[in-house]
Formats: sequence, structure tokens, C-alpha cells
Amino acid sequence: MKHPNRSAMRRSGVWGNAASSPTGLGLALVAVIALSGCDANAPPSTAAPPSPPAPVPAWAEGAVFYQIFPERFRNGDPSNDPIRESLEAPSRVSEDWRVSRWGADWYARDEWETQRGDNFYRDGVYDRRYGGDLQGVIDKLAYLKSLGVDAIYLNPIFYAPSLHKYDGASFHHIDPHFGPDPAGDLAQIAAEAHHAPDEWFWTAADKLFLRLLREAHERDLRVVIDGVFNHTGRQFFAFQDLVERQQDSTYKDWYKVGAFDDPATPADELRVRGWNGHRALPELADTPRGDDLAPGPKAYVLAATRRWMDPDGDGDPADGVDGWRLDVAPEVPTPFWLEWNGLVRSINPQALTVAEQWDNAPAYLEATGFGSTMNYHGFAYPVKGYLIDGVLPPSEFARMITERWEAFPQSRRHAQWSLIDSHDTQRVASMIVNADGERPYFNPERFDYDAGERSSPRGWSEYQVRKPTERERRLQRMVALMQVTFPGAPTLYYGVEAGMWGADDPDDRMPMVWGDLAYDDQAADPLGRPREPDPVGVDDELWRFYQSACWLRSQITALRGGDYEVVTADDRRNLFAFKRTQGDVTAFVFFNRSEDTHEIDTELPAGGAIHEAFTASGQSDRVEVRSEGSRLKVRLPGLDAVVVLSRPGEPGGADK
Repeated sequence: MKHPNRSAMRRSGVWGNAASSPTGLGLALVAVIALSGCDANAPPSTAAPPSPPAPVPAWAEGAVFYQIFPERFRNGDPSNDPIRESLEAPSRVSEDWRVSRWGADWYARDEWETQRGDNFYRDGVYDRRYGGDLQGVIDKLAYLKSLGVDAIYLNPIFYAPSLHKYDGASFHHIDPHFGPDPAGDLAQIAAEAHHAPDEWFWTAADKLFLRLLREAHERDLRVVIDGVFNHTGRQFFAFQDLVERQQDSTYKDWYKVGAFDDPATPADELRVRGWNGHRALPELADTPRGDDLAPGPKAYVLAATRRWMDPDGDGDPADGVDGWRLDVAPEVPTPFWLEWNGLVRSINPQALTVAEQWDNAPAYLEATGFGSTMNYHGFAYPVKGYLIDGVLPPSEFARMITERWEAFPQSRRHAQWSLIDSHDTQRVASMIVNADGERPYFNPERFDYDAGERSSPRGWSEYQVRKPTERERRLQRMVALMQVTFPGAPTLYYGVEAGMWGADDPDDRMPMVWGDLAYDDQAADPLGRPREPDPVGVDDELWRFYQSACWLRSQITALRGGDYEVVTADDRRNLFAFKRTQGDVTAFVFFNRSEDTHEIDTELPAGGAIHEAFTASGQSDRVEVRSEGSRLKVRLPGLDAVVVLSRPGEPGGADK
């Protein structure tokens, strides 16, 4: 997680000779930790002892994940749209505030925004709401299945006032405005005994989420949710009690309090440590030794975890979530995570846990018990350096990405999330538009991946907010092909398949582009610069390419779990290639990052013959694939990539 308001710091690929192608809930009981409530003096848990890391569940190895930012994905139920009073600070917006129109020009500002001021990023954009909800996700499960994804990762869905929900008001209730009865849910929540898990009830939004889980599972889609257990928001029930009762609060030991308020003065002296210094995100307290969460918040977090993993408490986790992605995981004590992971796997041995870790992660996963990470360090950084920026020589790219992958234990290698963008970064299309290998990097080790000075108009006045060109889309396809062929779990950020572009937060969180909705041209500019209008809509050819690429991965088991070996890293010609092998099937993957056509020559496996080929550009007439004896020869145009399948038998079906 990065704080959302931080300042600046065509054609589809084609298979040849393919046989087919893509075209009355019970109360959750607390069973492991004996709790009469989550009071601050609860004894440490002994029921879920630390356990060594368990293997990653088989379903997660090589799975295709799709990340959804719920508020911006789909408005399936306009009757539950947010109201002004549901915002973090209603008083800072005028009474003219209203839900923003889904298809409006992102950079065009509503009247209530211009009343705040003339700065696009400071004056109003974070108070926008578009009405995305859980019904919208349910309505599009068939869409996700048709795209070819295996699992959904949902950004936070728990009750919180912000658009991003990283400022939780509760971890055991879904946000009321994501469900069908916000007013009724809010009334129930206000009357609930939050400290007593055995008295928690199920709101309408909670029940709708359980329906989402059922319908996803019926389609063989797994669901991973975001857990934010390092901090809460200021509307969290425990923090509200602390503000009201100060030293007398039952929850005074839940937070890192530096000073209490002095009622004798008009000033507010309450000082609570916030995540990354942000007052709006008070951090949950650790034990005095810093080796665990404090007893009160720990008991609460574990109870909330059980609730969502086995909602009816019957010992069968089939009705619960399939995994968790944990926000700012390294800021929570390691021993807590080891115990928490043990608890998760005791409830559901097939659950996946994913740590947000922006740096080198293998040792961290071993220490904490997490199964996977958002693999920025091992995948996104080197891919940006080579394919996007074009500054990393193929030999160095091969060394970097291979060493970082091999550093993971064998049991975890195929579950690392191969992502290139997310809710915390600029979108891949805009990374490519703004790639500039001539400028010195602010952060060379990351190739300025997510550097505030380069990732948004907020920090760089030359940042371009335009739509990608055809050449830039070719690079995007190459990146996508790297995602679906490299070992790991490809992770797509919502809308990438439709052609969405956007700078870093908040521009990476535009409303999803759908074919059944109308969109204004994007003609305004956040800095008031002149620009040509860009049409907004689904890029159908790009969509078909992503669908075909996901289908490709599903059809070739070697791409999901096969061995990996570099076969070419040619700095002079800017070529990179590797192969994935499983049994007698080998998938060769060739990348030409240069602007010129080149021929690549490598050895075929013994008894192997060319059977199919898949191109990133879809321009199959420009790619030549042939075998000469035991050699495989590929003639590949500039800025293109191709997958060639070799297996025993007579040659045939090559897309030439």
C-alpha cells in the first residue's frame, strides 16, 4: 500500500492448428482463541502455534490472477451509491457533491470540485465516488471467466470511508455501500458489540459478499481478499472509543499513543502514531518487545480472519475466501505473521497468503510463512528495465530475472505474482508512453519503477497522459506475453485487457471501461496543458490478445509449472529467449526488443518438432518459424515476441 494522497516523491495473437480457441448463514464462532471479547488484556494465544511454512496450494501455482479495485470496477446497484455523509470528511466538500458519472472525462472536473480550488490532484479527485460495488463484481464473473483468469484479488472491501478502503472502520464487516442496504447495515453496525466476536452478525453487504464467493466458486474462480492489519482508520470502533474516552478507553493499548488529550485546553493533544506518518491511518500496537501484535488487536484480527475463512463455522472452509493479500506486511511483527499463517492453513490448508513486499522477498517469505509476494522486485523491476525502458541489456536482464526467481524456494517459485502494474503504480500502458531511457534515474535499482518524480503529472510536469500509440501497444503485448510465459502467477490489473491507461494514483484508478457503456473523449489535462482528445473505449483487438494469451497458458502445462532455462541473451541484437519444459513438451519464448528483424537459432529437443506458434503482435505473416534438422530457427520482426511449441511427432500447425 502507498498512501493514496501522497505527494510527488493490434491485433490478437493467433494459434495455428488449434483444436479450440477462446472466443441463512450461521454465526461465525471463535474456536481457536478463547475470547469473551477482544479486550486489551486478553492473554496471548496458544491455540495456533507457529508452524513452518506450508507448500503453496496447487491451484495457485501458475494461476492467472485479476486484481479488482471495487469502487471503480462496475456499478451493479446504483441504489447503494455512496452519499456525501459517507465520505472521510463531508465538510470539505460542498453540499452540491454527487456521485461522479462513470463515463465522464477523467480529467474534467465537476462543479463541486472546482469550488474547492483549481488543483486537479488536491481539490476533489479523492472525494470522487463512482459507485462500484460487489453486485458489479458478481455481474462480471462470467466476463472474468471468459477472459481466462483463475482467481480474483479484491482490494479492500471492509467497511471504510475512503474510496480505497485501506482506512478500515471494521475488519469483520463489508462496506455497507458495497451491499444492497447501506442504511440498514449502518444501523446494525452501530448497535453491535464489536469487541465480542460471538455477537457479530451478518449485514446485507456481508451476505452479498458470501454470495459472491459462492458464485465465483461455482465458476471455478478463487477469491483472494486484502487484509490491512497494520493500521486502521480513525472511524474504526476501537479508535473512536479511544478518542472519546482517552486514558479510560478499553482500547488505549490497541494503538501507539504518544500523548492523550488534555481536556483543560481547547487544543487536541491526542497523538497516535500513524502509518508512514499519516494521521488518518493510526497503527495498531505491538507488544512491548515488538515481537507480536498487542493482545487486544491480535485477538481481534485472528477472529476476523476466521470469520471470512469459514463463515458458517462448520469446519468446512468451502464457503470462505481462498486467500489473503496482506498490506504493508513487513511493518507487522514477523512472529505474528508466522502464527497467523499457521492459523490460516489450519482452517484451510489450500489457502494462499500473499505479502506486499516491494524488496527482495525470499527470506521474508521463509521467516513469516507467507506463500507468495507481489513480485515487484523479482519481476516488475527487471521487466521495466528491459522491455519497457529498453535500457537493460538482455544478458543483464537474463541474469537479474533468473537469479531473483531462483532465489525463491522451489515450493514457492510458481506462485509468485508476475505483475507489472497495480493500484499503487502507473498503468503499464502509461509506463510505456512515458519511458525515457535517456534521462538519469532517480532510483536506478528499480529503473524508477513507481518513482514519484517520474510516474505522474503530480511530480513531473512533462508526464504524458495520452493514449498509447500502435508502437507502444506492441510493447504492451510483449510485456503481457512475458507475464503469461515466465514462471509465476500472471497478475493483471483491472482494465489492462481493455486498453486502459493512466498515471500513478489516482489516475490508475479510473472507472473500468466496458463495452456496454458510453465514454466521453479524454480531452482535459490535469495541468491545463493543451492536448488532442483521446477516444475512450474497449480496445477489442487488445482484449482478444489478452484472452488468447490466458488461453495459451491454460493449454500448455509447461507454461504453468515447467522448468525454465534461458536460451538466448544477445546484447548486440537486443534479443532474449527462454524455454519452459515439462516432460517431452517444450515452449520456446523469443523476444526481439530491437527495431529490426533478426533470426534466432537454437537447438530443438531430441525428437521434438514444431507444432504451434503464437505471436504477440498477431502479425503472423511477418514471423517465420522453421526447423532445419535439430535446429529451430525463428525470424522475428522488431518489437515482437513469439511462443513456439515443440513436442514429439510430425511437424504441423505452425503459425508462419
